[in-house]
Amino acid sequence: MENQFKTISKTLFSLINKDEVLTVSLTGEKSQFIRLNNAKIRQTGLVNDTDINLKMISNGTTCTGSFTLSGNDSFDLGRAKSEIERMRTESSQILKDPYVTMPSESGSSHEIKRSNGLSFENAVDAIMPSIQGVDFVGILSNGRMFRGNANSLGQEHWFETESFSLDYSLVAKNHQMVKGTFAGTDWNQNNFEQYLDQSKKKLKMMELNPVKIDTGNYKTWFEPAAVSDFINMFSWNGISEASIQQGCSGFGRMRNENIKLSAKFSISEDFSLGLVPKFNSNGEVSVERVPIISSGELKNTLVSSRTASEYGQVSNYAEPSEHLRSPSMAPGELNQNDILNEIDRGLYLSNIHYLNWSDNPKGRITGLTRYACFWVESGEIVGPIDTMRFDDSFYNYFGDSLLQVGKETEFIPSTSTYGNREMGGTTCPGILADSFALTL
Repeated sequence: MENQFKTISKTLFSLINKDEVLTVSLTGEKSQFIRLNNAKIRQTGLVNDTDINLKMISNGTTCTGSFTLSGNDSFDLGRAKSEIERMRTESSQILKDPYVTMPSESGSSHEIKRSNGLSFENAVDAIMPSIQGVDFVGILSNGRMFRGNANSLGQEHWFETESFSLDYSLVAKNHQMVKGTFAGTDWNQNNFEQYLDQSKKKLKMMELNPVKIDTGNYKTWFEPAAVSDFINMFSWNGISEASIQQGCSGFGRMRNENIKLSAKFSISEDFSLGLVPKFNSNGEVSVERVPIISSGELKNTLVSSRTASEYGQVSNYAEPSEHLRSPSMAPGELNQNDILNEIDRGLYLSNIHYLNWSDNPKGRITGLTRYACFWVESGEIVGPIDTMRFDDSFYNYFGDSLLQVGKETEFIPSTSTYGNREMGGTTCPGILADSFALTL
């Protein structure tokens, strides 16, 4: 795959004029997908897919194009030539961009992550025995992913990694569900079975009599999956420098009013985990670790080169969309076995869903409790709660109300397969908050 990328890149660079700069990006995968329902395989198959994305800078403009590699070299070259001609024509007809950014001189890179993953041949035998006896619904995404980037100025980047993600739900007799996502790079059969056993224990608790609770503020434990959902909101009008400059970010209060979160809360963009490439779609290479919030204090935002040009900032080579690519939250001291006693009386939330900003500048997020959310009384789980709406600010549960942070972190993967498998995910622990607002 890498040699194929180098060959097609050099061919494309030979087609451009002296006053044009061309960037070629590759997104590829060799993946296995297994879809399961009622603990039976319903669909299985292999995908070998590669897309080429082009970005041409010419006449003070930026134009883009793309095509999927067919494996037929002459056909693919014809598609590429057509895209270049189209971009060249387009660049002469559109308005100039005052903030166009040329590729930076950040050198080249080469990174191949080796792992002891789940082989395609053994995947069925590894999964099927453990899921018998429960109504298991899910999908396994498994295999190798590739990213490449090169430009006509001479930079070349290559990254490839192998990972798996088994995203599933266990369905109770009362049609309640427990959600889980077992993911990583090295497959460990014992770890998988232990992880699934935890879901099965929750499934039994879902069959307890449901507990009706009123709206109000409750002491709440959020499992890592729920914390990950909150952190993912930071990529949407959040930690982006452009969003702060435009006044539509919840982190504007930290910048402009010197408000801090809890000293127990720290998060960084951490590429040392090897889950995603350090280079972005422009071929710019980030440092290995970018502290975002350290002990509750805002240290850095995500700054793309375009934002840096427009607002007079220094770029840290974030993606143009300025979203978190490999967020990692620091663990705390709370042991897993002590969680229920520390809650004493309150909520145990395994998952939250359908999140949205209810008041973006104030950091208020709304959403629903869902999948294995329980009421705890005297340090014991009493029963599941009905789905309820929450509306609260991260300045509360990541700030003044943050009591403790879990000692163990979990990798929560990006499970999207729309167009292609997404790389990366969020590494985070659970948190215990003294107050969390249920509103409906």
